[in-house]
Amino acid sequence: MAGSHTSTSARHTSVDSSPLTPVSTLERGLLSQRLAGRVDGHLAAFVEHMREGLLAASTAVGLEVMAELMDAEVSELVGPMGRHDPARTATRHGTEPGAVTLGGRRVPVRRPRVRTVASDDQPDHEVPLESYTTFASTDLLAEGIVARMLAGISTRRYPVALEPVGEQVEQAASSTSKSAVSRRFVTATAERLAELGARPLDQQRWLIVFIDGFSFADHTLVGALGVTLDGTKVPLGVVEGSTENAAVCTRLVSDLAARGLDATRGVLFVVDGGKAIAKAINDVYGPLAVTQRCRRHKERNVTDHLPQAERPLVQRKLRAAWAKPTVAEAHDDLDALARSLARQRPGAAASLREGLEETLTVNRLGITESLLKTLDSTNPVESMIEIVRDHSRRVKRWSSGEMALRWAAAGMTAAQAQFRRVKGYRQLPALAEALEQRVGYQPDTHDVPHAATA
Repeated sequence: MAGSHTSTSARHTSVDSSPLTPVSTLERGLLSQRLAGRVDGHLAAFVEHMREGLLAASTAVGLEVMAELMDAEVSELVGPMGRHDPARTATRHGTEPGAVTLGGRRVPVRRPRVRTVASDDQPDHEVPLESYTTFASTDLLAEGIVARMLAGISTRRYPVALEPVGEQVEQAASSTSKSAVSRRFVTATAERLAELGARPLDQQRWLIVFIDGFSFADHTLVGALGVTLDGTKVPLGVVEGSTENAAVCTRLVSDLAARGLDATRGVLFVVDGGKAIAKAINDVYGPLAVTQRCRRHKERNVTDHLPQAERPLVQRKLRAAWAKPTVAEAHDDLDALARSLARQRPGAAASLREGLEETLTVNRLGITESLLKTLDSTNPVESMIEIVRDHSRRVKRWSSGEMALRWAAAGMTAAQAQFRRVKGYRQLPALAEALEQRVGYQPDTHDVPHAATA
């Protein structure tokens, strides 16, 4: 920068209002003569736009570099301009208006065109430029819109949340109106829902699947979260419908099996206690499914039948029974609790006995310590659901269940970036071995049939 070796007083008396003055890279011997002109031009553009901020200056230079990259690709396809080449297979064909994605908006540009040379057996046709196709990708715009909407930015305030890219670019930009943002968000979230529902599941060893029903936007959804052998949590799917609706739950579980979630080596399904979910798992996977009932749901189901004063004691007894070192001891204590409740609180006793065996599955598998805290409830999938709700907290009107599904799918996909491995993941190899023993898996047998996809 000029003046970098002058005194402080000299810098203060400069008549140039801009603190930045470019120095020729050719004079400083930094680049060859051929490249120096281009670099000096970009530096001049950068300095000119610095008054609007660093990002605006970078944007101006970026647009110039983008144009040069497109021109360079044209030269690669048709050869240098002004040189006759009888073997040329394509020619320049002028320019036309185009648009690229930049900072969450569409910015108009002039894009060069290339057409092939017609032959006796082949008419000429347009040659797409890979550089322009990349720059013009609307997927980048959709990603930005989804991210901002999930962060709580409304369609009305969307333009305010965009990065500053300079007044000239801002005036020419488009796709920032409320209606345009809304249309792109609808399209993008529909794509997220389709991608989530089509994600192949046959490339991973799935050890655990959490399934839970939840209320979302005045609709009831059922979501599934999977855990791989290394402890990675992955959203698997979501459907609309009650957890008591067998057809809906069967559709979700059947879809998981159809996409490749194989249970021949055993999968532990941790469920919220809904009868429809348990029935769907048994119908689809049969004896290959190993089910653990959420103990927190069971506690609530039992204590809801009790007066407020009696609930803490029964809750302590439930947790003490589940913590017993052997399955037999735990079962005896739970059975004794059910008998004591039956005299005065028959509803609570019946609730405890219903599905009691499935609350002890983790005990039978030998799961202990931190992994036990992960698997004795549906908390992991509920944490994902809370992230989904947080992303949609500013939405006031829900037009349909489809809209709720799209938001849920987008939120679940975004939540995956926030996931950590499950607590106790170092114990997962032992769980895998226990599951294989439970379902009778034989490593040397390769013709075990996969789960049915009812």
